[in-house]
Amino acid sequence: MSAINIGQAIVLGAVEGVTEFLPVSSTGHLKITEGLMGIPVDDKSVVGFSAVIQVGAIAAALVYFGKDIVRIVGAWFRGLRNREERYHHDYKFAWWVIYATIPIVVVGLAAKPLIEGPLASLWVVAGSLIIGSGVMWAADQMGRHKRGEDDTSLKDAMWVGCSQILALLFPGFSRSGATMSTALILDLERVAATRLSFFLGIPALTGAGIYELKDAVGSGAAIAPLAVGTVVSFGVAYASIAWLLKFVAKHSFNSFVIYRIIIGVFLFGLLSMGVVG
Repeated sequence: MSAINIGQAIVLGAVEGVTEFLPVSSTGHLKITEGLMGIPVDDKSVVGFSAVIQVGAIAAALVYFGKDIVRIVGAWFRGLRNREERYHHDYKFAWWVIYATIPIVVVGLAAKPLIEGPLASLWVVAGSLIIGSGVMWAADQMGRHKRGEDDTSLKDAMWVGCSQILALLFPGFSRSGATMSTALILDLERVAATRLSFFLGIPALTGAGIYELKDAVGSGAAIAPLAVGTVVSFGVAYASIAWLLKFVAKHSFNSFVIYRIIIGVFLFGLLSMGVVG
């Protein structure tokens, strides 16, 4: 019998869709939700379920930014064939994304036992949520928000790409939180920082999703809840991406900072009471 039913799959798919790209830690939110619903968080089928529904959120990003991705990939292929095309920003940006993804791949493979072991603790997630909030607040205050997307460079891409390692090692830090904070420190304006976070996250998240998917296939997760959770995750993530880009165009990240602190304290409370573990 599956550890997750259809109703729970809908809830978890929605949680994954909302939190995957917001700077609030999808890992922490999924574990909290599973614990509150009485789902055994360490069950292999549950871990597999979480890995599969993440693919739905990633697919939403691929669709939402489809035109941009096609344009950038097209420029890259044209540049490979034509030297003159290599001066185009999209061609350079494609290489920057490739270069900036290498560090997280190397660290992810090298530190896999550590990441899946002691660093997977929800105590680490809770602490990282709160500490990451301070970093995010400081970055928003420090940044001068004066550089647009066309002003990005290889240096920017590498710094932002490498910052994903923070979220890899300390999951509560949040990949989006780490990358957006780094981009803000580099003086990118908020929308440019958010879009750069998405573009650099898509290859890493896609690779991680595919890598985890092979382990999830034999985990025992039922097909129907998996399908429902993935579809819900896709739809909610698409709406979440659209909302986030509109939100950051007019607001600071302070709302996320406050929310992260509240969730971090809440998670510490749940852990102390043994509701999740």
